[in-house]
Order: sequence, then C-alpha cells, then structure tokens
Amino acid sequence: MTGIVNQYLAELRKALSGMTVSEREEIVDEIRTHIAERSAQPGITVEEILRRLGPAEEIARDYTNGALLRRANRSRSPWFLLWATYHWAKTGVQGFTIFFLALVGYSCGAAFVIAAFLKPLFPDNIGLWVGEGGINFGFPESVQGRTELLGPWFTQVSILIGIGFLIVTTIAVRALLPKMKQSRRLAQGAAKMATTA
Repeated sequence: MTGIVNQYLAELRKALSGMTVSEREEIVDEIRTHIAERSAQPGITVEEILRRLGPAEEIARDYTNGALLRRANRSRSPWFLLWATYHWAKTGVQGFTIFFLALVGYSCGAAFVIAAFLKPLFPDNIGLWVGEGGINFGFPESVQGRTELLGPWFTQVSILIGIGFLIVTTIAVRALLPKMKQSRRLAQGAAKMATTA
C-alpha cells in the first residue's frame, strides 16, 4: 500500500512543479497526512482514499489555481491580474467572464492612454470629434465637417479616463476573483457529495 501512496505523492510533487520547493512540500505533506488519517479509519482502503482524492494532476491544478488567486488578490498590477484571469478563464464560464471583463477594461484604459500620447504627434488628426456621423474618439476617417471637442485638453482628459478604466477594472477584478473561488468551492463540494451518496 505504501508504494501506491508514494507513487501518488511523486506524481503530485511533479505536477506542482510551478511552485516553490517549500510550497510544494507543504502540499505533499498535507495530502500525505490526509491519506494517513483516512486510512486509519476502519472500512476504507488506500485505493478508495486515492480514488476520492482524484488524479494528482487535478489536485495540483486546484492548489496552483488557489495560489495564483491569492497572489492576484494582493496584486495591483494590471498585467498580473490579466494573466491570472486568463488562467482562470480556462476553468469555466465564470472564469472566462472575469477574464473578458478584465480584457475589455484594460484595453479601454490602454486605448485612452495611447491616444493621449499620440495627440502631440498627430494634433490635427486625433481627438474627440463630433459631426454628421456622431461622436468619434481617436482617428476619424475624415475630419471634414467635424469639430474637435476637447482641443488641447484632449491629452489630460484622455489620460484621466484611461487611468480611471485601469483602476476601476483592477478593483472589479480583485473583488470578483474571491467570489469565483467561493462558487467554485461550493460546486466542487456539491459534486463530491453527489459522488459519495
């Protein structure tokens, strides 16, 4: 029986390769302790315990996702949050929704900031234009018959709006990630209850 457990823990250790050695060993020790405690109970075999735990790769993925989520909750970096939400997008619809929100919010913020830096290079071609076709932000197809609304204030306003998008998106993503983890944990608990019943 010990050989099966050692093989399972070796697979888990290998699957946790993206973590630090101390994190990896802490998780392996936690699973080893869990297996030992459960196998001490009468009427349950080691094979049954390992079956209920699931594949080592799945446990490793859950631990990796949890660690990534904890780091994302502390991060204010748009790049890291976007990467973390991309990683969570692979876990289901809710993760994809949060990733899509982050992608749209950060893209809008970046577009406003880039437009602000392009205004001095193309002062007559970039701005907030109003005309026959409605309102146009950025480079309109033609500036004829259009009026630039902000003029020299375009750069400042565009930077403020861009930074606002970045801040609001970061706050929203950091608020939504823990809720996603809670709902995922509830779904996993319900699935485990269904399989044990």
